[in-house]
Amino acid sequence: MHPTAVLLIQLGTPDAPTSRALRPYLRQFLSDPRVIEFPRLPWWFILNLFILPFRPKQSAEKYARIWNPQTGSPLLHYTQRQVEELQKRLGNVPVAFGMQIGNPSLEAVVHRLIDQGVERLIVLPMYPQYSATTTASATDALFQALMKVRRVPALRIVPPYYDHPSYLDAVVAIVREQLAGLSWQPEHFVISFHGIPVSYCKRGDPYATHVKRTTRLLVERLGWPRSQWTQTFQSRFGREVWLKPYTDDVLTDLAKKGIKRVFVVTPGFTADCLETIDEIGHESNEVFLHAGGEALFQCPCLNDHPTWIEAMHTMLSTEGQGWL
Repeated sequence: MHPTAVLLIQLGTPDAPTSRALRPYLRQFLSDPRVIEFPRLPWWFILNLFILPFRPKQSAEKYARIWNPQTGSPLLHYTQRQVEELQKRLGNVPVAFGMQIGNPSLEAVVHRLIDQGVERLIVLPMYPQYSATTTASATDALFQALMKVRRVPALRIVPPYYDHPSYLDAVVAIVREQLAGLSWQPEHFVISFHGIPVSYCKRGDPYATHVKRTTRLLVERLGWPRSQWTQTFQSRFGREVWLKPYTDDVLTDLAKKGIKRVFVVTPGFTADCLETIDEIGHESNEVFLHAGGEALFQCPCLNDHPTWIEAMHTMLSTEGQGWL
């Protein structure tokens, strides 16, 4: 067994598109103090009395729309594919992935690697732009898993890669491929990222700054004129003010201004999931069409595209100098 292993950390996915599977998944996700920064006791009552009795059924219906009969959860499928392709490039260095929420649990995967003799871990959180709600939550889960073992391996964690040339080049390659395959020409490009509450940024979360940097570097590479693109935020939860502009509001305004065809890219997601396939490809599409639009194209995420696999390999090789 090679003493070094590579570990990808992804958010997670329910085991099935059912209310029964969504309930523990949502409970674990919404109990994370990094995700919901709210006094714990009041939040416990809100979660258990007002959210969990109703939201699992609603979420299950959405997951059912994206669940593939052969491969199941898109997020799980593409994460597995990323591991498989990285393994081909890294040879005898084990490559694994763990989920912060759901299965395979990060704790179980970390313990398995240590039991197999791994002494060094190179960790890649699957979030290009840093946020306490994602990257820090991932490292929290990792450190909590390591608190339960006697022999803790040496760690190297790949830093946020929101401006890494290999990551940006991978996004650009996919966008250009998809544009080349379209039968129509987009009139406007929407660059949509997952949102977070504004209050989190005021407390020091650098996420909005990372998003702005990623967007600027992408549009420079793609050569999009400033008038033809808008950067937005999606996936609001609760009543708090989140980062703006909101994706659906922008799509509605574009349609009302006479824009009929839009192309939506989601560079903050490294694998297609509920937020990209359903929220953008289904729900935001309906919003745009209802407002008068005619065509919305949801650009696939990085997934298992060769340029993204190579980008991950580049970042891991840099971080793993002397270990790989």
